[in-house]
Amino acid sequence: MSEPTSKPVSENQSKNRAKAYTDSGVNINSGYELVQRIKSMVKSTRTPGVVSDIGGFGGLFKPDLSGMESPILVGATDGVGTKLKLAFMFDHHSTVGIDLVAMSVNDIVVQGAKPLFFLDYFACGKLEVEVAEQVVSGVAEGCRQAGCALLGGETAEMPGMYADGEYDLAGFCVGLADNANLVDGSSIRVGDAIIGLGSSGVHSNGFSLVRKLLDKSGLKADDAFPGIKGESVRDVLLKPTLIYVETIRNLMRDFTIKGMAHITGGGFFENIPRVLPSQVVAEIDFNAWEKSPLFQWLKTTGELEWAEMLQIFNCGIGFVVVVAQNDAEEVLSRLNALGQPAWQIGSIRKMTEQDEEQVTVKF
Repeated sequence: MSEPTSKPVSENQSKNRAKAYTDSGVNINSGYELVQRIKSMVKSTRTPGVVSDIGGFGGLFKPDLSGMESPILVGATDGVGTKLKLAFMFDHHSTVGIDLVAMSVNDIVVQGAKPLFFLDYFACGKLEVEVAEQVVSGVAEGCRQAGCALLGGETAEMPGMYADGEYDLAGFCVGLADNANLVDGSSIRVGDAIIGLGSSGVHSNGFSLVRKLLDKSGLKADDAFPGIKGESVRDVLLKPTLIYVETIRNLMRDFTIKGMAHITGGGFFENIPRVLPSQVVAEIDFNAWEKSPLFQWLKTTGELEWAEMLQIFNCGIGFVVVVAQNDAEEVLSRLNALGQPAWQIGSIRKMTEQDEEQVTVKF
């Protein structure tokens, strides 16, 4: 965090000098307390490139460029969106930080980059130290899962900007790749296999609709989620986004990955084309993978068609990898050995004059 890591020499003098600011609704001592609480969390994410501790104006990182022909930095930024509204409603804050990290690091690894470090931005009307601590604990956990350092961040207390009990999150990630080995989809060819990696649920997109359907259903946080044994509504809807970094980097060590897509806002129809050459189409077999009862519940409650679902939600596939058909079986075996559910969900074919989009789905 960018706040000083220790309190001023005289706490009483500090309180006197900050009285006017405190009276306006900003408690700077809460910020100091938060930094003290999260120090160990941040330290737990430290990687060999980190050369600074929290508390400076900027975080310092020295990347290892050995073995790279042409090092290139890859950056990504994102938030958690209105999934936060459910965190507020359910008073559960320890997992949205994982979502925050996932949304950026999964975008980084799509191009074959290794995430190096992450910074977070936490903004609220009134800083509730325990809530912020829970959020940052999730951010640290996400960084550990992604193998990157939580290099720093910012906590902003802004009275009047947010409703009581609410906050917003943003995250920023920088990764490193070898320009000679960037995964950009340019080598994708007709006949290649499309491998889908299973999601943990809705991840972090489509929650404006999820909240509307939850309200329509009348379900409460502690109710059993329809069709999912042993899990409550809170458990299912706040389940954090899967972080695919280590899984994908494992694949890249032994297989040629031609293209990847992180299935986020816009679902299949907007994300898969981002990595496809213009002359091909991704042909998806909708019946090729298992779907959680969560998605059937969303479809039924919202009175939606599956095509609409695939435009909004990941529908059980959180990440897509394109490989040569000859490699598909081995890639699936590796993924399953890693504990990552995965299926061949389609293939690449040549675009025809009849094709209006680059993704077609066989239901």
